[in-house]
Amino acid sequence: MPVSPFGLLDGAGGIRLFAPVMRFHNVSIAGLAYLDAPLVVPTTDIERQLWPTAERLGIRLDLLTALTGIEERRFWERGVQPSEVATAAAEQALHLAGVERSRVGVIVSTSVCKDYIEPSVAALVHGNLRLPPTCLNFDIGNACLAFLNGMEMVSMMIERGAVDVGLVVDGEGSRFAVESTIARLQSPACDAQMFRDNFATLTLGSGAAAAVLARSDLAPHGHRFLGGVALAATEHNRLCVGQPDEMRTDPTSLLVAGVALARRTFEQARIELGWSPEILDEIVIHQVSAAHTDRFVEAIGVDPRKVFAIYPRFGNIGPAAIPITLGKARDAGRLRRGARVGLMGIGSGLNCSMMEIVWLPASPPSPPSWPLPLVFVGTR
Repeated sequence: MPVSPFGLLDGAGGIRLFAPVMRFHNVSIAGLAYLDAPLVVPTTDIERQLWPTAERLGIRLDLLTALTGIEERRFWERGVQPSEVATAAAEQALHLAGVERSRVGVIVSTSVCKDYIEPSVAALVHGNLRLPPTCLNFDIGNACLAFLNGMEMVSMMIERGAVDVGLVVDGEGSRFAVESTIARLQSPACDAQMFRDNFATLTLGSGAAAAVLARSDLAPHGHRFLGGVALAATEHNRLCVGQPDEMRTDPTSLLVAGVALARRTFEQARIELGWSPEILDEIVIHQVSAAHTDRFVEAIGVDPRKVFAIYPRFGNIGPAAIPITLGKARDAGRLRRGARVGLMGIGSGLNCSMMEIVWLPASPPSPPSWPLPLVFVGTR
C-alpha cells in the first residue's frame, strides 16, 4: 500500500492515519502493588437509600445491581487522602522490587482524586517517601487511562537514558462522590433524567496502586513492558464529565462510542503490535460494569475467560483499576511465565489505549548492576 507523509494511502486515494505507537526495548515492571479500601459497601445498601426516589419515579429498586453487575464497592475511612494510600502502595511496590529510593529518578501520580488543587499528588507522595531532591515529580491526568499514560511517560524517560527507575502511583477514593450523589438523588427535585445522568457515579469504588518501572537490564526478574497504541475520539468529550461530587454521563451513547473506539484501537494493535484475539494470554481491562466489560470483550473478539473480572466486588476504580486488576490476576495465579498480557482501557474524552506486557520473560536480560534484594513481583 502506498505511503504518504501522513499515513497509508488506501485504494480510493484517502489517507489512513498512523496511530501513535510506543515501543520499548529496555523497560520492565520491577514491582507492582495495590491496596483495597477497607470498608465494603454493598449495592443493596445504596439501593435501599434510594428506595423512596425509585418508587416515586417508577424505577426498579434493584436497577443498580441488575444493570451493572456490581455487588459491592469499597470506601476508605473518612478523611483518608489520595496521597496517603498512593504512598502506602508505593512503599509496597518499592519493597517488592527491591529498589533503593535513591535510585528513583521520577515519580508520576495519575490519580483522578486529589488532596488539593495544588501541590500535585506526586509532590505529596514524593515528600512522604523522602525521595531524593533530584527525583522529578508531577501529575498526569487523563481520566481512567492515566496510569497507562504514566507508565508510558516513565518508560520513555527510561528508554532514552534520562532515568534508570521510575514510579507510577494512583490513589482513588469514591466516598465523597457517591455519598453526595445519593443525597442529590434523594431530593424531591430529582427526576428521571437526573437519576439517569448521575447513575454511573454509583458504580465508583476506591483503591490504590503503584508500579516500579526500571531498565530491563537492571531488573532481570521484571515483566517486560513493550509499549502500545492509542486512539482518540474527542468528538465524544461531553459524554462523561466529572466533578469531585458527581459524574454525569450519557451511558448508552458512552457505551456505543467507547466500544466502537476500542474496536478501532484493537485493529491498530493488530497492525502495529501483531495482536490477535488468540495470541494474547490474559486481557486486563479497565472495568466499569458487566455491560461495558461484555461489550468490550465482544468487540475485540477475545475469549471472555481471558478476562479476570473484579467489577462485581470493587466497581469502577478509575485509573487504579488496570494495575489493581493486573495485581489480582497475578495473585490468583493466572499469569504464567512468558504470558502475553494486554492492558486495555477507555477513558473519558474519549481515548483508548492498549499496551502489552510479557510476564516474567523466560530468558531474562543480563544480571543487574545494582542489588535487587529478596522478593520480586510474581515469584512464588
